[in-house]
Amino acid sequence: AAGEAHCLSYTGCNFLRQRLVLATLSGRPLKIRKIRAKEEDPGLRDFEASFIRLIDKVTNGSRIEINQTGTTLYYQPGLLYGGSLEHDCSPSRGIGYYLESLLCLAPFMKHPLKIILRGVTNDQVDPSVDVLKATALPLLKKFGIDGESLEIKINRRGMPPKGGGEILFSCPVRKVLQPVQFTDPGKIKRIRGTAYSVRVSPQMANRMVESARGILNKFLPDIYIYTDHMKGVNSGKSPGFGMCLTAETINGTILSAELASNPQGQGAAVLPEELGQNCAKLLLEEIYRGGCVDSTNQSLALLLMTLGQRDVSKVLLGPLSPYTIEFLRHLRSFFQIMFKIETKTTEEEHTGGEKVLMTCVGIGFCNLSKTMR
Repeated sequence: AAGEAHCLSYTGCNFLRQRLVLATLSGRPLKIRKIRAKEEDPGLRDFEASFIRLIDKVTNGSRIEINQTGTTLYYQPGLLYGGSLEHDCSPSRGIGYYLESLLCLAPFMKHPLKIILRGVTNDQVDPSVDVLKATALPLLKKFGIDGESLEIKINRRGMPPKGGGEILFSCPVRKVLQPVQFTDPGKIKRIRGTAYSVRVSPQMANRMVESARGILNKFLPDIYIYTDHMKGVNSGKSPGFGMCLTAETINGTILSAELASNPQGQGAAVLPEELGQNCAKLLLEEIYRGGCVDSTNQSLALLLMTLGQRDVSKVLLGPLSPYTIEFLRHLRSFFQIMFKIETKTTEEEHTGGEKVLMTCVGIGFCNLSKTMR
């Protein structure tokens, strides 16, 4: 009965990852009911089941109970263990779906995490591995999580529907996180990017680069977009192409945008020229939204601020995404932490959309499972 007392209860299938990640970090058990209870195909989807298996792999002593229809999930978190692992992700979601959560958990493992994930590296739904490599890793470094063992390496690319990609993610462990003061994004100094193509003509990548540069060169000269054409077994099982662009400022803020072609046999064919142009426009929109962290990594930044030492952290964000807003509610439930949110209007200078200054005092989270050497 004591265990049931502080067990958090939720209904519905939304924000499953957030809840499992925060339950694992806070050590609070969790019960989720009515997961797609009213749908024709009720219960957990294959990618969610795969995610739960992944959480089970990186922890030690977790208790997971799922009822027969898969509509109720009880999760009692164990200790974050880490080590060398492999996991086959469900091809119905990108590897980014799994990697985003691992980025939140990895610094707090007992042993440094080194994991090989297989599946879809780039799709239209989840942040691609390229974007997380370009934006999330520098963000972790700001909180003091760095070292040569922090890396995301793409061994093979895999496009939907069949996937076949493979990446290696490794991350060192930290006992405590540094507080950050990250309030001035600074001016954009350069744009980098990757145009990739698998199982289609290598010319596709060059055509995307050409059209993206056509837009971006009007704004600044320092633009370099790599072309990445993987051949043979490294190109996964389905054809496709896409682009990921990042803009870096003088203060080390990195904003990103990406687009991928429609999966084989779904939707109309996309011209590489259009995709390149649209990706460049998306990047400009992300720059307009601004802030010191791009919209894909807002929740990661807020989580790391929450878990920092008992000191004030400040981060300037662009408009909060609905996902981030729900994440703030969850942080309050799991860690009893509230952020001070101030909106910053930008009348005095033309610097894009409305910004939000997020301030909090960290809970002084200490990685107790880290082995002391």
